[in-house]
Amino acid sequence: MMEHKAISIRPFIGAENFEVSRSFYRDLGFEETVLSHNMSVFKTGTLAFYLQDAYVKDWVDNTMIFLEVEDIDSFWKQLQALDLPAKYKGVRLVPIRNEAWGREFFLHDPSGILWHIGAFTK
Repeated sequence: MMEHKAISIRPFIGAENFEVSRSFYRDLGFEETVLSHNMSVFKTGTLAFYLQDAYVKDWVDNTMIFLEVEDIDSFWKQLQALDLPAKYKGVRLVPIRNEAWGREFFLHDPSGILWHIGAFTK
């Protein structure tokens, strides 16, 4: 069997409006490193993703990312306090729901990318 010994995994996501999305992810608490005029990497701890100034509606509409957090209730409260839906057109928050595997809520970014933010039952 193949042994990965992976260090990180970094998805590439698109943005309908690159500058708006960059601002959104900075407000969300990610640290941005500009790589070029049309790509940045956003980091939190050891996790990261690439944001591209590229928009293909079918691709972006079908992009989903699951972010596992340690304390979903705390994260939800902090996110609500940011009031991102008032600041960014198209941003939506869907409240925490309980599932057989744990709990999650949804965050739609300004381009329509769906973030699942959750915590697995231990």
